[in-house]
Amino acid sequence: MNDMLTGILPVNKPGGWTSFDVAGKLRGVLHTKKIGHGGTLDPMATGVLPVLVGKATKCFGIMPDSSKSYTAGFRLGLSTDTQDISGSVLSESGRQVTLDEINRVLETLRGDIMQIPPMYSAVKVGGRKLYELAREGKVIEREPRPARVDRLEVTAYDEQSRSGTLEIDCGKGTYVRTIIHDLGEALGCGGVMTTLVRTRSDGITLDRCLTIPEIEKLCENGIPEDLLIPVDTVFSVYDEIRLGEHETRLYKNGVRLRPDQTGREICPGLFRVYGSDGGFLGTGGFEGGAFRCRTNFY
Repeated sequence: MNDMLTGILPVNKPGGWTSFDVAGKLRGVLHTKKIGHGGTLDPMATGVLPVLVGKATKCFGIMPDSSKSYTAGFRLGLSTDTQDISGSVLSESGRQVTLDEINRVLETLRGDIMQIPPMYSAVKVGGRKLYELAREGKVIEREPRPARVDRLEVTAYDEQSRSGTLEIDCGKGTYVRTIIHDLGEALGCGGVMTTLVRTRSDGITLDRCLTIPEIEKLCENGIPEDLLIPVDTVFSVYDEIRLGEHETRLYKNGVRLRPDQTGREICPGLFRVYGSDGGFLGTGGFEGGAFRCRTNFY
């Protein structure tokens, strides 16, 4: 097993695979056990799935750019129990809808909004995931949760079929299915998501991603050195601190450093920390007048 491998592998997740399926497949391809992923995608979805390899699994939940971008297909006149086209139909409507009507409703779905998480989601209620309850045929009350939608635009719409495409920029934890469901509810006809492509996640864009077959081909004769994105790349929004040899030893032993040992004045926020050999040590920040490690990658 290759337990020294560390970095972020930008994967273009195929449709029909769970995020767990992708991680499992890549454990075999990369010959390493320590693999996770940043930001779960529904099985029907495709697109950007950052796969965290080795010590990069510590990045989960702390990558500074947690925003997402999606291209989503939708169809009006239909409601399902999953809020997408794969679910069981709950209701149908023949109401015709114009593009102007859609745009008026979309204005209410931008910015800081509240969403009721769908039953088919990984949100836990009473210690159980909602999708587990949904598979048992149960529907329970869910509390609305805050979400952030920075961009929500119709890029295509056919009034005859009542089908179209949305471009969405949103914050972590925002359900695209629910945006479309809420759009349909507000229009009085229902709406479901028909396709979903994540085009950006955690600062990684779709054009940087590799398909599973591409990764397998590249790894036929060993793991290419440039296959993985270095961990420090995702923290590039933070200023850097480079430590001397003595300070590196202290830091790696958990000793809090004086500001003069870091070459920085006390200030809020996080820093990228590099050792005397230039290697990335992790993130750190000032606390109580001293500099300490927040997340280590050594």
